[in-house]
Amino acid sequence: MADLDFFLDPVCPWAWITSRWVTEVQQLRDYDVQWRFISLKFLNEDKMDYSKMPAGYAEIHMAGTKGLRVCARARAERGNDAVAGVYTALGTSLHNNQQREAMVADPAGHIAGLLSAAGLPGEWSESVDDDSFDALIRSETELALERTGKDVGTPILTFRPGSDGEASFFGPVIARIPRGDAALKLWDAVETVATTSGMAELKRSLRERPSFD
Repeated sequence: MADLDFFLDPVCPWAWITSRWVTEVQQLRDYDVQWRFISLKFLNEDKMDYSKMPAGYAEIHMAGTKGLRVCARARAERGNDAVAGVYTALGTSLHNNQQREAMVADPAGHIAGLLSAAGLPGEWSESVDDDSFDALIRSETELALERTGKDVGTPILTFRPGSDGEASFFGPVIARIPRGDAALKLWDAVETVATTSGMAELKRSLRERPSFD
């Protein structure tokens, strides 16, 4: 049983920053993380009018779902560690290297190159248009919302999944990746808040620009 479920959409910059903090804690504390799926496209399909959103919104949300299909194939063939590998390749490309346009223009070709560079099967990229994976992605999106309630985004974290102390939250949304002792200090604080009985929300809307270093 994992210590944490992390629900991700690869195109979300805030989820990416949070995930790199989570992987920092993994290295420091040998934490077991299950990488799971939440699609911003599916999350918003009944409430977002893309025609009223900035240009490219619909395309990048679709690109995220295409990336999740590749992650789903990776899980089916090689398990959770393969999902982590695919997500790392996608997130580094989309956010650190700012290659969103390449991802939108040619998802299969772009992802094939990323996978090959990461030592993963390039043919997994063929799954970008395989909607047979969508039922799984939708079910995990719905599971995430069952755990937190609606009107949330990405990432969603579940601490101690499957245990009596299971607790889920949207976030934390952080602008920079904590490292070392700072990462552990934030982890302990967030886990304490998340698992405190009756705790529902802690929020402010002011944000720094995201930093992916």
